[in-house]
Amino acid sequence: MEKDTNCAYCMEGELVAKFGIKICELETSKLYLFKEQSHKGRVIVAHKKHVGDMTELSEEERNAYFADIAKVSLALQKAFCPDKINYGAYGDTGHHLHFHLVPKYKEEYEWGGVFAMNPGEKTLTEEEYQSLIEKIKEYL
Repeated sequence: MEKDTNCAYCMEGELVAKFGIKICELETSKLYLFKEQSHKGRVIVAHKKHVGDMTELSEEERNAYFADIAKVSLALQKAFCPDKINYGAYGDTGHHLHFHLVPKYKEEYEWGGVFAMNPGEKTLTEEEYQSLIEKIKEYL
């Protein structure tokens, strides 16, 4: 599988560590906990292939990727009981297909508006990150 040496999702390690913690690999994707946790349980589901758009996947690959996204969404719903999960797919600067899954809670941060990409307001301890990861894994 072709990799881009400048891509955080392809190379992982230090590049991903700037913003995320790898939780696991699913059938077609890699799942990361987003370090900025203003939205409890926010994750990124990145495709294993280095493609910039879902149209670069076959129909079968695309369906399998969206099945992974749905599986993660269901796990987040069970683990954290959000009022809504927002989905964001961007690629202006990072040309690797990935979705942000952002649990939103009516009585908390940014309800009723678009989520900030990286508000830089809430980071956790290593123990708190691990606790969130274990809770998500429990429902995958």
